[in-house]
Amino acid sequence: MIVTCVHVRVKPEHVQDFIRASSRNHESSIHEPGNLRFDILQSSTDSTRFLLYEAYESEEAAAAHKNTEHYRVWRETVADWMAAPREGVPYNVVRPLERDLW
Repeated sequence: MIVTCVHVRVKPEHVQDFIRASSRNHESSIHEPGNLRFDILQSSTDSTRFLLYEAYESEEAAAAHKNTEHYRVWRETVADWMAAPREGVPYNVVRPLERDLW
């Protein structure tokens, strides 16, 4: 399993736009083969900071996500709304290893 935490800072005037576009991406991403989780988190202390928590069964499934139409549309749509470049940090899962616990 592979988890990527994508840290995003959004321009204040585009926070709601970002939430709408990311929610559309979420709705398609959770149906991808190999997707275990695709969460959108917003900071409780800074509404312009987001964390996208993406969990996939394999590196291949995570890579396939970046080739989907919904990801391409999301990436192009939100590009000008970023206050700073997004940062994706990959993690290896230590626990839980059991798929049914995801």
